[in-house]
Parts: sequence; C-alpha cells; structure tokens
Amino acid sequence: MSTPIHPPRHIATQQRKDTMKYDPSSANRPLQHSPFKALTVPRPIGWLSSVSAEGVENIAPYSQWQNLTFDPPMVMFAANQYPDGSRKDTVINAEKTGWFVWNMATWGLREQVNISAQALKPGESEFDKMDVTRSYADLSPSPMIAESPFQYECKYITTHRMPGNSNVGSIDIVYASVERIHIDDNYLTDDGMIDILKAKPIARMGYYDYTVVTEKFEMRVPESDSDAQAGLSGNPT
Repeated sequence: MSTPIHPPRHIATQQRKDTMKYDPSSANRPLQHSPFKALTVPRPIGWLSSVSAEGVENIAPYSQWQNLTFDPPMVMFAANQYPDGSRKDTVINAEKTGWFVWNMATWGLREQVNISAQALKPGESEFDKMDVTRSYADLSPSPMIAESPFQYECKYITTHRMPGNSNVGSIDIVYASVERIHIDDNYLTDDGMIDILKAKPIARMGYYDYTVVTEKFEMRVPESDSDAQAGLSGNPT
C-alpha cells in the first residue's frame, strides 16, 4: 500500500470559503465576462506589419505574441480566425512572402495601434488610415513604423493550425526566426542597454484594457552560476 503524500506543514491547504470555481467551457459561467484573458496578463503586443503577394501593406496588433528562445532568437504569434472561418492577413502574408516585421507598440503610438486593429476589406491597407511614417526593412519586403523605437525582421518558418470550438476559436500559430533587429539609438543607455522606461511599451490586459511599462525593479536568482547569470542578463556564452 502506498503512503499518502502530505504537503509540508508550512504550506496552507485550507480552501478559502469565498473562492469561485467554474468550467471555462461551460455556457453557464458565474461571471458576465470570461476572466481567462483578464488573468493572463500582461500580454506583450505583436504589432506586426507585412505585405501581401499583391503588394497590399498590412499591420495589425496581436496579443498572443511571444519569444520562444534566444539562441537563435525565435518568436511566435497566434491569430484567431474570423467568424466566417477566414484567416488573418498577417498569417497569409507571412506564408506567401516569407517575412513580417514586429514593431514595438508604445504609449505614444497607442492610438495608432488601436486604429490598426480594425478589420478592413481585402485590398485595403491600415497604413492609409493611420498617422504614421512608413520605413522599410532591410531583408523583409514589409513596411515598418518609423516612429516605433524597435523592430524585428522576422523570417517565416512554419504555421501550426489548431481547431477550436468555433471558427473564431480556431488559430494559426506562426513561428519565425528574428533575422535583424532595429534599435533607435535614442533609446539606449550610456552602458549600452535598452532604456525600456523611455520607450514605454504598452501591453494587453483583459476586456478593453491595456497597461504601460513605467516602472521596473531588479531581482537576481540566489546562488545562480555564471552561465545562468549570463543567460538572464542577455549575454549567453
């Protein structure tokens, strides 16, 4: 007979009486709005610019965006389909041209980010509705936001399609490698680090909410070895 495993004495296990539980797939949720996205926060914004095979320039913000690894640097974004089952332009453009660009979404550009989130008709470009300056990448055919302080030129690798419970719940997960990084020198510190507080990146919260990075603090892992410290500090050996 196996011996039951008990938690250490110092770990509290008593359930709070005011804790709410529910199945997120149930239609009978106890809250008016789903808390899922409101709890997975803050989410960095993939403000992704691309161009179609026909030459139509596109840009849109994606909150399901993240880095995957740093050696080599790789990124991903997940794009939900439209209710009619059609796929997002950024996904199609990346697959057709092999490239897209990430532009940092900042506090100063927040209104332009919001404008670029509109769903436009085929053949229309978000750039025509925005008050931004186009610049162009070195390797990618994609346009970039000149006012954004940082960009990644991302080379398409593959798409993984995952079906959801509905058309809009189904997603395309796009993987790419970062082939070139653009940095505005005005956002560098004297010791060659990114001045992220000056850039003021914005991030997605739940509902209609966003947040902005205006504070930071440092913590170093206790007793970490030199290899771990190098990786965390951005200087892998």
